[in-house]
Amino acid sequence: MSTPPVPVLDPVCTLQVELGPICEMGQGRGGHRRLVPIIGGSVEGPLLSGRILDLGADWQTVFSDGLAELDTRYAMQTHDGAVIDIRNFGFRHGPAEVLQAVARGETVDPRSYYMRTQARLETGDERYAWVNQTLFVGSGSRLADKVVMFLFAIR
Repeated sequence: MSTPPVPVLDPVCTLQVELGPICEMGQGRGGHRRLVPIIGGSVEGPLLSGRILDLGADWQTVFSDGLAELDTRYAMQTHDGAVIDIRNFGFRHGPAEVLQAVARGETVDPRSYYMRTQARLETGDERYAWVNQTLFVGSGSRLADKVVMFLFAIR
């Protein structure tokens, strides 16, 4: 029996996801809950480009150890008019002092903490049907008013 191929990551795009004010929900069953509105942004890259639509949010749970569970759903419109749904799930964690600086909106070296996601994209536009059959991973950073996410297709 042969060994399956080792997955390869192909750069797809950089998402600059603009955020609205955080809505604190308080303590939930599993941790502190908050909603972060997604209000726009841009998409630039070799396989996808366009803009982030003003809809969607990140439904976060922040645990006592500082781990933030990220659960986002939003959409983009490509430069040629296709609408693509984005569902992104992941984690952000790191040293307490680094996470506190991120929470204050300070610019922090993204290599000093972990922010990774797994993403699924979906569209009904035949020109981008390939996104319906591809898994994606992201590596990101949190800034004061946006998230920057580098998205890769797993081949």
